[in-house]
Amino acid sequence: MRKYWFILFLLIPLAGYSQLKKADKKLKRGEYELAIAAYKKLLDNPKYAAEANFKIGEAYRLSNRIKQAKPYYEAAIKQGYKKPEAFFHLAYALKAHEDYRGAEKQMKQFLQIGQDEKMLAMAEKELDNLAYLVVLNEKETYYRVKNLSALNTRMAEYSPVYNNGYLYFTSNRYGGKTYKATGTPFTNIYRVKTKGARVDTTTIEPLPNDLNTPNANDGTITFSPDGKTMVFAKGNTGKRKGTADVNLYISRYRNKAWSEPRMLPISRPDTWDSSPSFSRDGRTLYFASLRDHPDAQGGIDLYSARMDRRGRFGQVKNLGPEINTPGDEMFPYISSDGHLYFSSTGHPGLGGLDIFVAKRQGGKVTVENLGRPINSSSDDFGIFLFKADRGFFSSNRPEGKGDDDIWTFVNTDPNLKTVNYFLAGVTKTRDEDSGKEQILANVKVKLVDANDNELDEMVTGTDGKFQFRVYENENYELIAEKQGKDAEKYYVTRVPYSTVGKSIPQEELKELVTNVTFDTTVYLEPIILEKPIVLKNIYYEFAKWDITPQSAQELDRLVQIMKDNPDIIIELSSHTDSVDTEAYNMRLSQRRAEAAVNYLIQAGISPDRLIAKGYGESRPIAPNTNPDGTDNPEGRALNRRTEFKVIRINKRKGKGDNEFDEDKYFEGVDDDDGGGRL
Repeated sequence: MRKYWFILFLLIPLAGYSQLKKADKKLKRGEYELAIAAYKKLLDNPKYAAEANFKIGEAYRLSNRIKQAKPYYEAAIKQGYKKPEAFFHLAYALKAHEDYRGAEKQMKQFLQIGQDEKMLAMAEKELDNLAYLVVLNEKETYYRVKNLSALNTRMAEYSPVYNNGYLYFTSNRYGGKTYKATGTPFTNIYRVKTKGARVDTTTIEPLPNDLNTPNANDGTITFSPDGKTMVFAKGNTGKRKGTADVNLYISRYRNKAWSEPRMLPISRPDTWDSSPSFSRDGRTLYFASLRDHPDAQGGIDLYSARMDRRGRFGQVKNLGPEINTPGDEMFPYISSDGHLYFSSTGHPGLGGLDIFVAKRQGGKVTVENLGRPINSSSDDFGIFLFKADRGFFSSNRPEGKGDDDIWTFVNTDPNLKTVNYFLAGVTKTRDEDSGKEQILANVKVKLVDANDNELDEMVTGTDGKFQFRVYENENYELIAEKQGKDAEKYYVTRVPYSTVGKSIPQEELKELVTNVTFDTTVYLEPIILEKPIVLKNIYYEFAKWDITPQSAQELDRLVQIMKDNPDIIIELSSHTDSVDTEAYNMRLSQRRAEAAVNYLIQAGISPDRLIAKGYGESRPIAPNTNPDGTDNPEGRALNRRTEFKVIRINKRKGKGDNEFDEDKYFEGVDDDDGGGRL
């Protein structure tokens, strides 16, 4: 009998190990709720209890339930769990419970034992964030919030979006098959008729089945300004390893029906792409993504993708370190005043996801926490403004009705009045023979700031019109480039524009929102082979060929022309008046032309694109003397000139519409992230 007890004693730890490995597989597959149940069976086993507690905490954290993770991280540490990340994640869990002193203590403990460089950097930043909470809690606020109790249930309702008389939202309110990551039903997209914050609950309905997918999470929808294009997130079916199978889908309203949703090319089957939001002009799509991008900051980042004139999205761009952090940034939203609202765990916040607003002022982007009562120590996210001073947001704060709830808010700030500035223009050219102006269509116009950062772009239609949002007290450049088969016939053109001194003082504003539009015209000059173009303000000292500072400024302009038009080959020529001998003037002009060419080469222009030619006094454009034989100083000044002319154009490449290169953005993700809300 005794030997059987001995065999049983040997089998107990083997059974525990087997149970742990089964639970680990569920955790790795993103089946967090099943993993939690499996790990809990090990809590009475002294050998595995510490690790099981830690991994239960991880399962709660990865499924957006960081508050519920706290006691398990604490138990793991108390039971001797040694891995430093237990202290790191416990700090965030304590912060979600508003135990800021405890969070600071645990983060300092992690800094003493941690080894992961990325996590150490995040810990240092989080200590700064915790110190900032003193300021944040004293911040004056003008927000008033209220639970939209008529709509909310004990289940999840979140990501409200208003469109054409309906409030659209994501919910798992009507049950169905359980999603293994959260232990709750799969989410669908619903809509309800509403007037402001007054919803008619009798009209609540899910979107049709060709938009909502059974046994998959559908959520976080956005509409183009005309309401005829929708983009939403779909995925988390549980059929793939992990929780990474979330992608963006697009549907268009045609013939009184929505088309079958198709995955956007900027998403891929192995990425986590979610919470899309259109810009106010519908030309840019913002979204959250976990992808292997060269500019990724860590965690989930915010990206943008531009739509070309054929309605295709491309040019995926990370919003950069001003917005993104090593934490998570999600749920972007562009308001009518051009501000970017988003939720983040990486910027200084009260706990969980907080809502922030990014504003551009003086050429710089500042990020501001909206403070209480919009934010709390819980997750606050998914903001939408249906007017400049009121809107909706989502939160799972305990004052709600259950899981995530939709809340309404009003902003009573007396200084809320804002001005939207726009720059509208037309692309034109001049007829070669008559010199008359004419509209030039199919021109790509870019707006860049003083630091050469590209802010926006669009391609003009047959009317040649373009429009960009601009900001007060900034200097810009418009870069215009003809597209299509005639691209090689026109110079790429840069036109400066400034809003400095053109803003409206706050005290003069009458309305809550004021729109101001500035007008401009961009002329694209035709490229005419062998046509000389005089470079003004190119001066040399008497009998010398050194480049003076004044001449360098004009040559810098030519450098920019050469860089903007990389396919042109030019002759740069120098000319003199008739003072001195023809032979001397020929040598002097050649040296001056060569000096100018050398300046361009030193500025980065390939020598293969440049020819230096001195013509001496042989090609005057004005008389050197008057008819009576007296000297003509004005004519001589005109003859002492430097010119360039295009002598050849190589075939241009890439002047058509920008095609999206899918291979360039091949993404891969960590299967342990991105679970939960879409």
